[in-house]
Amino acid sequence: MNSVPLLDLKAQYATIRAEVRAAVDRVLESQYFILGPEVEALEAEVAAYCHCQYGIGVSSGSDALLVALMAIDLQPGEEVITTPYTFFATAGAIARLGAKPVFVDIDPLTYNLDPARLEAAVTPRTRAIIPVHLYGQMADMDPVMAVAERHSLYVIEDAAQAIGAEYKGQRAGSIGHLGCFSFFPSKNLGGVGDGGMVTSNDAALADKVRLLRGHGARPKYHHSVVGGNFRLDALQAAVLRVKLPYLDGWTTARQHNADTYRRLFIESGLVADEQIVLPVDAGNGRHIYNQFVIRVEQRDALAAYLNERGIGTEVYYPVPMHRLECFAEMELAVGAFPESEAAALETLALPIYPELSEAMLAQVVQAITAFYGGSASWRASFC
Repeated sequence: MNSVPLLDLKAQYATIRAEVRAAVDRVLESQYFILGPEVEALEAEVAAYCHCQYGIGVSSGSDALLVALMAIDLQPGEEVITTPYTFFATAGAIARLGAKPVFVDIDPLTYNLDPARLEAAVTPRTRAIIPVHLYGQMADMDPVMAVAERHSLYVIEDAAQAIGAEYKGQRAGSIGHLGCFSFFPSKNLGGVGDGGMVTSNDAALADKVRLLRGHGARPKYHHSVVGGNFRLDALQAAVLRVKLPYLDGWTTARQHNADTYRRLFIESGLVADEQIVLPVDAGNGRHIYNQFVIRVEQRDALAAYLNERGIGTEVYYPVPMHRLECFAEMELAVGAFPESEAAALETLALPIYPELSEAMLAQVVQAITAFYGGSASWRASFC
């Protein structure tokens, strides 16, 4: 059988090659590489897409989180509540400013921060909450915002995996005080390198982010605050402007692939036998499926088995934040966040990119069914 990679960016590029090259040539002819009209246009387009008033292009999703925390004047020793089951940048941005990440466990079905645990984590030193919209599905934002309002806390949405996702009709990045997006190439809207965006409906916060991304200088060489070099390149902006009009179509294809997986896995008998747990759509919005993450026993053995058969997988994330060496001083033992720890041991991401064919999806399901000893007659139907 043919291989099924976890992600095939070449397949997407083939459909937009001429447009991307024209955009790159446009920037090269202009010789305007840092910020400028391409970035300004992308900021307006992404802000509108995310139902926000403001968009500020930055150098990466990680820097989006960092500059957002700088914009709220997070101080050393203050606390930010977030999830231990996420990419490192979420907690890393907090720690880089000398503040303390305070973790609360996840909902085992959605893998997002469990808002029922938030109130107990708030202390007099808490300044903000960072809910992560993991795998393309938004966190349960109403109770998050209610806790934040009761305690006068900022909410910074980590929407790196969730551009276009919705919660009760509201887009990711539009509910909290600030939203942070990544344009890493593997994202649903990916550039040709690093890039990111901060969104907001708060004029003062948006202006502070814009000031901070350019070393805090306004005008040039006159620095009112200490910022950093968090600027978005014009080349990245130009490519992203080509891709943005296609994003909803790609999302629809991802949703179709997710539905196909569900049908095939149910037909395989693995779901009924409880050998696999499928991703849960909370039903309160729009899931964009940045990843399609299943939950299984013998996860590592299954991943090795699939790899031998040319099927790409990825483990997001094998070590929860509280068990990382760099956070050892927090002295959080195994068992501190059991749902996050269980997810780290049992979850596996399967290929979900828009260009997958149904035959490729069936090949993935067939291989997983074979690993768990599923129905021989069902497997034979794909041979």
